[in-house]
Amino acid sequence: MKLPIIAYGDTVLRKKGETITSEYPELKTLIDNMFETMYGAHGVGLAAPQIGLAIRLFVIDATSFAEDEPVLKDFKKVFINAQILEEGGNKWSFNEGCLSIPDIREDIDRHESLKISYYDEKFNHHEESFKGLAARIIQHEYDHIEGKLFVDKLSPLRKAMLQNKLSSISKGMVKVDYKMKFPALKKGRR
Repeated sequence: MKLPIIAYGDTVLRKKGETITSEYPELKTLIDNMFETMYGAHGVGLAAPQIGLAIRLFVIDATSFAEDEPVLKDFKKVFINAQILEEGGNKWSFNEGCLSIPDIREDIDRHESLKISYYDEKFNHHEESFKGLAARIIQHEYDHIEGKLFVDKLSPLRKAMLQNKLSSISKGMVKVDYKMKFPALKKGRR
C-alpha cells in the first residue's frame, strides 16, 4: 500500500528515531509498504520518519544508478537500527533531492565512504562499508532517522534563499504525483 509522504515542516521529520525490535507490529508489511511508497514516488530511498514514524528504519533501492556504478546493480536493502560507525574519504558534491521536500534539488557535500552497523528485515546483524553513491544514499536516509534533512547542510544564505519555497511546501503549495501530508493542512493532500 502506498503511504502518504510527510512534507517539510512536520515535526516528525526532526525527531531522532527510536530503536525497534523484531517484534515491531507488522514490520514486514511496513517494509513492503515503504518500498511501494518509494517506488510510487520515484525515489531511491525512504526513511520511516517520512511516513510519520519516528523509528530507526529506512529502505534503499539504488539499482537505478547501476549504469553509473555497476556495483549498484542489485542494491536493494533494508536498514533497521542503523548506526554509522565512521565516515571517511574526501567529501564530494552531488545534486540531491528529497521526497519530503519536492521541487528542491541542491548540491550537497558528503563523505565518499562509510562503515555502518545495522539489522536487515530478518533482524540479521551486519557491519559493512560502502562508498560512492551507495554511501551517499545511506547518509541521506540515515540523516532522516537522526532528525536531519539535506537542506540543513546548505549555507545559511542558500537556505534563506529557499525559505519561501520551503514554506510553500509545508503549506501544500506544491504539485507532486504522489500522496503527501502537509503540516499546515488538517488533511493530507494530493
